[in-house]
Amino acid sequence: MTASRRSLMTTAAAATLVGLSTTPGRAAGPSVLKVIPQADLRVLDPHLSGAQITKMHGALVYETLLTWDSKLNVRPMAAESYTVSSDRLVYRFTLRAGMLFHDGQPVRSRDVVASLKRWMAKDASGGRLAAQIAAYDIESDIVFSLRLKAPYPWVEYTLGAVGAILPQIMRERDAQTDPNKAVTDIIGSGPFRFVASEWVPGSLVVYEKNPDYIPRSEPPDGLAGARIVEIDRLEWHVIPDAATAAAALIAGEMDFWDTVPIDLLPTLRRSPDVIIDRLLPLPSVGTIRMNQSEAPFDNVLVRRAVAKMVDQTEFMQAAVGDPAWFSPCHSFFVCGSPNETLAGSEPYAQSNLDEARRMLAASGYNGEPVVVIGTDELPPIGGMTAVLARRMSDIGFNVDLRMMAWGQMTSVTSKYPSNGSWNIYASYGTGASLHQPLTNQTADTTCGSRALVGGACDDEASALKTSYLAQTEPDAKRVALDALQQRLWQVIPYIPAGQFASPFAWRRTLAGFAPTPLQIFWNVTKSA
Repeated sequence: MTASRRSLMTTAAAATLVGLSTTPGRAAGPSVLKVIPQADLRVLDPHLSGAQITKMHGALVYETLLTWDSKLNVRPMAAESYTVSSDRLVYRFTLRAGMLFHDGQPVRSRDVVASLKRWMAKDASGGRLAAQIAAYDIESDIVFSLRLKAPYPWVEYTLGAVGAILPQIMRERDAQTDPNKAVTDIIGSGPFRFVASEWVPGSLVVYEKNPDYIPRSEPPDGLAGARIVEIDRLEWHVIPDAATAAAALIAGEMDFWDTVPIDLLPTLRRSPDVIIDRLLPLPSVGTIRMNQSEAPFDNVLVRRAVAKMVDQTEFMQAAVGDPAWFSPCHSFFVCGSPNETLAGSEPYAQSNLDEARRMLAASGYNGEPVVVIGTDELPPIGGMTAVLARRMSDIGFNVDLRMMAWGQMTSVTSKYPSNGSWNIYASYGTGASLHQPLTNQTADTTCGSRALVGGACDDEASALKTSYLAQTEPDAKRVALDALQQRLWQVIPYIPAGQFASPFAWRRTLAGFAPTPLQIFWNVTKSA
């Protein structure tokens, strides 16, 4: 721990925390759960952002047709059940009885269909599914079918995956909103209701138990099964300073902390009232993403110079510090996952600044300013950003470093055209999303409107991805996966910067946490 961090820790622990309403050392009561989220929530419309905090928000308020269990297998959620025709061209879904939106209106087939269409306009994997659908047949308020043009083996996985953007079910009138404009009424049918009147961006997000929610009957399993809300109120308190957050958790003013900085773990471990554990089934992955719609990163030679510059160990040391929590990985699809492959990564397995400098000089880059954006609100991003800016300067880039709030950063990177507002940034994503080519939107090379703003465009890589998705035999899938990975290392849609486990911390008064690809708060109990 740095001297400044120790000083902040001492100060925060000794002082009454500004903005927290509870009495130090006392819990707010068994019906209120107070959480320090990993980031500030700025995007409320779940179809507009793949940010982890927005996906967590969406999972509380909305439901999806299908979802993942603890082993990342697909299970029904809003669908009570579904059938597949013998020719695998018709998927017929029956919705759960009694589902109501938070305004009291029933969830109907036409709400689901409209929501799927809107989501498909924004999500790359959803767009692939949309291209396979010949028609939607609404048979009744609770029964509808998808008719395909040809068999497509990824229908269930796509509808249930916790990928870049979740296929959350909205009211039909909300789902008819332009996919590029935000829905303003956050009304879902999930186990929590969003309390819009108490939302304070940068400070507080409030959810209440949905008294009309009827859980599934199966036992909880990951995001699948029964979603039983054991609390009356869930509060996300945004505390950007990590030392203040640690003091609040130790004092009992907060109950749960999502994504704890590694250097504060020793401090938390000294408290007998705090539990530290890992909850995500796969590690998080550091990513370096470049705006490929503008110079200089529209030039693949410049992207390759950056890739040669990256030392994953240095990036991970800056992100999390303790080697026990990180490891290098040059797979686009997560080391330790079923899709791990290192094919094509050999030229970039070892960082070499001298060679990267020569590659940049030969690329045609002429010294124009390169805007590096980042935030200190998420410590892994802040640490990686510092290394990224320094190393880029070392090999000859004219770096314009702009640090900002996380909410501003997500807003900047979602607007097109970017008008020079960003060229490159470091971030991280969950292994649950990135381990599968279908849902790894950062690695998607689709040319057109469904690609990420500033994302890669490469028809060959897209064709290889299509080939992979068409395979059904394990050996053929492995060959296709290796071919895709090799092409991605030639194109470089982004640069893997290593992978790390995220520690979570909570008071011993809480129980019921289990590994899930999104951190959620149903089935969690709080004792006095």
